[in-house]
Amino acid sequence: METQELKFEFKTRKGYDFFEVISALQKAIRRCEEENAVYWALELYKSGFSKALWSRLLIITSEDVGLAENGIEVSINALHSNYLALSEKKKDSVEALLPTLHAVVLLARAKKSRYIALLCEYDEFVGYDYKEIPDEALDKHTRRGKAKGRDLLYFYQESAKLNNAKKEANEEEIEQKIVKKISNV
Repeated sequence: METQELKFEFKTRKGYDFFEVISALQKAIRRCEEENAVYWALELYKSGFSKALWSRLLIITSEDVGLAENGIEVSINALHSNYLALSEKKKDSVEALLPTLHAVVLLARAKKSRYIALLCEYDEFVGYDYKEIPDEALDKHTRRGKAKGRDLLYFYQESAKLNNAKKEANEEEIEQKIVKKISNV
């Protein structure tokens, strides 16, 4: 007996397949093709798919731009908030289109990195070897650390160590005073 696959077709106002338009939008943004990205975004927006459009833009922010543009996620989230506030008055209004296209253009112009997206798939395709819990993680905040008698002094001397630190002017001095005080208790 043949089984029939249920097919749901979502068409845009110009007759495009919704999923193909979403894909075209993302590929245009990846390739910095601003005009094409705007075209596909408008097609989605004006076809009533603004929620799906924004969902994809939020994904693209991490999947395709990621670490290449520090702070872009803040800008995209602010634009998304603006869109939500403006569309609350009138769904899919021209006013709400402003922050939407602003986000599309920012993403299209942004430097790109797929590093974050690759990390999401690394475990599935490459895998991670089993890792032991590092000793510095076993401090006063864990059962095993407490069982080892690790206290606040251990925390400051081992568990709170920073790599790649950007210390404030008097941070080192304050930390030394705290460690000295704890040591004398």
